[in-house]
Amino acid sequence: MKSHSAGETQFDEDSLTTVPQTLEGWSVLHQVFRIKWAAWKALDAAVRERAADEAASLITQMERAEDGHSAAFSILGHRGDLMLLHFRRSFDDLSLSEAAIAKLTLGDFLEPATSYLSVVEIGLYELSVRLYASLAQRGLKPGSPEWRQAVDVEVAGQRDKMKERLYPKIPPARYLCFYPMDKKRGEQHNWYRLPIDERRRMMHEHGLVGRRFAGVVTQIISGSTGFDDWEWGVDLFAEDPLVFKKLIYEMRFDEASAIYALFGPFQIGIRRSPAELRNMLVGQS
Repeated sequence: MKSHSAGETQFDEDSLTTVPQTLEGWSVLHQVFRIKWAAWKALDAAVRERAADEAASLITQMERAEDGHSAAFSILGHRGDLMLLHFRRSFDDLSLSEAAIAKLTLGDFLEPATSYLSVVEIGLYELSVRLYASLAQRGLKPGSPEWRQAVDVEVAGQRDKMKERLYPKIPPARYLCFYPMDKKRGEQHNWYRLPIDERRRMMHEHGLVGRRFAGVVTQIISGSTGFDDWEWGVDLFAEDPLVFKKLIYEMRFDEASAIYALFGPFQIGIRRSPAELRNMLVGQS
């Protein structure tokens, strides 16, 4: 980046070295519904049971699918009743899953409350800083065919190493905390105008907080820039929901979060097996 007048920044090919590389995995869709309980309860009991069985059967298939899978959660609070979380290979596969849910008899009684579209993402700040410096030492100009080829080779190698993190199973933990977030782009604090090494340092410190909760919380980050209204979606999975409060509270004190993070609405879900979902729908405990 080269400054050419007060308050302005000229972006040329060198600006490529301010952008960290990322890896992408599963396509992710969070569907949140309100159940039209009055209309649902007005159905004949036998019809309700058949519809609940049909829904439970589909969720069972989606849970066990090898090339992408789903999970159901009941939502606490006013933002919805049911969340369906889908991991798939592509947006086209997500569309097929949406259609399968809509075709259920239950689908006529599901009112969309919100949704969130993203892809599992791993940011490569540490690698990017080292890689860009190495390529500069080799005399490769950012954006040149040779530079892009070297970047592609390195990123491809990282993708192979991190395959399990890019295509994880939905953790079986009882509780889910989901929220979207952005990095600030305000007049006083703009994350995207900071030097990449400064962002790398802060993200490293931010990650250290999460590591203190390893084994207690499983975190899956998904990127949504260009796909939804926020830049990232965060899914936290744990057996004790209180740990969500402790983790997120502690993270608020690190520099990246305290100065540059904006958090969207939080949703807490309780994992429901297909059998539990069926019982919820037919009114059994």
